[in-house]
Amino acid sequence: MSSIKNNSFKLACIQLSVTADKTVNLLKAKSKILEASRNGAKVIVLPECFNSPYGTQYFTKYAENIPQGESVKILSEAAKEAKAFVVGGSIPERDDLTGKLYNTCLVYNTEGNLIAKHRKVHLFDIDVPGKIKFQESETLSPGNSLTQFETDYGKIGIGICYDIRFPEMAMIAARKGCIAMIYPGAFNLTTGPLHWELLQRSRALDNQFFVATCSPARDMSATYHAWGHSTIVDPSGQILATTEHEEAIIYADIDLEQIKVIRQSIPVSSQRRFDLYPNVAANED
Repeated sequence: MSSIKNNSFKLACIQLSVTADKTVNLLKAKSKILEASRNGAKVIVLPECFNSPYGTQYFTKYAENIPQGESVKILSEAAKEAKAFVVGGSIPERDDLTGKLYNTCLVYNTEGNLIAKHRKVHLFDIDVPGKIKFQESETLSPGNSLTQFETDYGKIGIGICYDIRFPEMAMIAARKGCIAMIYPGAFNLTTGPLHWELLQRSRALDNQFFVATCSPARDMSATYHAWGHSTIVDPSGQILATTEHEEAIIYADIDLEQIKVIRQSIPVSSQRRFDLYPNVAANED
């Protein structure tokens, strides 16, 4: 693992109710970040598309430039006032040079400085017959890099929603010394009951580190119905905190000794057979 200054911290995931009014969303997000901070959280997570309804028909309208956008400024202010690391869920981002749109997560440190930007790598293009069809690629472009950031507690990896289905991202993060993967996400009422919890526990168990997911609250009057159930999982795959589909903040005390104990007890990291299969992190810087 990367160097650790503090061996424990409180993690918060804010399951936010998102409306069509961006200003309302931003003010509520900041208020909830400060609430989580008052309750002792040092790493605070917002959901995917926290400033905008989720849907390809909305991304162009709500997209912002980074770092000039209003959502960017609110996140910076909130992180600085909260004196916490803020994982800003995701926002639709417009690249002014190319005109392309991305689903982008911004991370801020305790001074309100932008320290990481993750563009969703795997776009949510699915077609479950008779259930749901969704094509993010109708408006969005995929990111082309993996993202980790340093905190006072260790290095943390970032993915967005559909990224969680690709285990290589979490494997690389773990082998690069990350203590956790955080996935802002908005699974739906078809894939949520089937795979949301299973995928989180799998990523945590496979890599023997913490996994956190943060969903928007469910709004049945919206065009897209989020599953909710934001969750924090420990390195043995056990659930530390979760909720239902309403607006809520969940908290978990993250004890980094758990990683050490689990990895010593079941030392899969030293038992891998890279003579028989490749190390997916071998070519990563």
